[in-house]
Amino acid sequence: MSDIQPGEDGQPVEGGARAGQVLRRRVFYIPGYDPFHPRRYRELYRKESAAQAATSSYSLHLTPKQSGGTYGWEVAAHIDGADVQTQIDVLVWSDIVKSSMDTGLVATYLQLLRTAWIYICSGALWRLTQLRKGPVIAALYPVVFLLGQLALAVLAAGMVVRLGQALVVPNLGWAGQMLALLAGLGVAGLLLRWFRKIDNRVFAYYLMHDYAYSAQFKGANPPELETRMTGFADAIAEALQDDIDEVLLVGHSSGVHLAVSVLADLIRAGRVPKLGPALSFLSLGQVVPMVSFLPQAQRLRADLAFLAASDALVWVDVTAPGDGCAFALCDPVAVSGVAPVGKRWPLVFSAAFTQSLSPARWKELRWRFFRLHFQYLCAFDRPRDYDYFQITAGPLTLGARYQGRPASQSRIEAPVNKYTSVTP
Repeated sequence: MSDIQPGEDGQPVEGGARAGQVLRRRVFYIPGYDPFHPRRYRELYRKESAAQAATSSYSLHLTPKQSGGTYGWEVAAHIDGADVQTQIDVLVWSDIVKSSMDTGLVATYLQLLRTAWIYICSGALWRLTQLRKGPVIAALYPVVFLLGQLALAVLAAGMVVRLGQALVVPNLGWAGQMLALLAGLGVAGLLLRWFRKIDNRVFAYYLMHDYAYSAQFKGANPPELETRMTGFADAIAEALQDDIDEVLLVGHSSGVHLAVSVLADLIRAGRVPKLGPALSFLSLGQVVPMVSFLPQAQRLRADLAFLAASDALVWVDVTAPGDGCAFALCDPVAVSGVAPVGKRWPLVFSAAFTQSLSPARWKELRWRFFRLHFQYLCAFDRPRDYDYFQITAGPLTLGARYQGRPASQSRIEAPVNKYTSVTP
């Protein structure tokens, strides 16, 4: 069921609270696998909200967050004649990401081989290709690119060794052989280090570490991540006790599957008050199958099935075929093979980049694949019904905004996952 469900009086009900107008809201944002400080997201929000407000004729004003705790900011908005106050908090795990990326060159290549082995031998890679080719190509990209860099380094080393043998060995004998070999290895190491230094342009190491982090336990969450997710749940549970109208959790990219488990834990534990704020979940650019298709992802698959049938929240999933890094229009619950009887969520639809961006803007962004993966958090110069800033700072709850909105007809729901167990 994709429509928002009505209550007894015909009005939509979300998480035990009536849908409708929002005067005060709390937003929690879980980034994807990102090693950068959360101020990056504040600056992105500031810049893009100003652009969207100018296009859509509303006003947004950002100020520093007044309370302590997690990193965030406050937004005062005037949209559709209503004044809305929103506090946005970033649920940070960038320190965990940084730590996972802190590996040497040899360890990185061993990590690459192990990750490729897990996806290929488990059959996950083949089944992922049956959904969308784009994210699979994105997954193979770092493998091909890093192996290509290694091949160039080996080639350069070979050339140095041969040159050394021609110029030095005849005079120094065995010592010359060793000197030429060491020079070749040194050149190879320098070249590989240079490739890593410029990775902010090509993202090969970054993507490799991203996939390796999810695959290291074959889909199970690392212990340090589970601990951090418990903290995320505590922050959201505290907000649900506030005198506000909506608590909105936004997950982007790899942050989506973290958000799924955080919300499932909250609801199972009875920490969502029936008469409290509306609880909403917006998943953007999700890559859930990259994890849920792995053999030990029972925890995630169980959480997907639980959340899909819950009446404690509203869940809207937004992707776009123009985003080659996401599993666009793939229902993350259905394709994972765990759709429960009475499935309600998520409502899956497209941000329709080719329609919500002008031809000139689309031409500018079309081949900037990583930038497009963040377009959900940015302004559209021809906005349709998806507007990140109206969702996070506007006068309607997520459920009220998309009341009656049909799911995209071209969504993919085929249960192609090989692994559907929800218990270890």
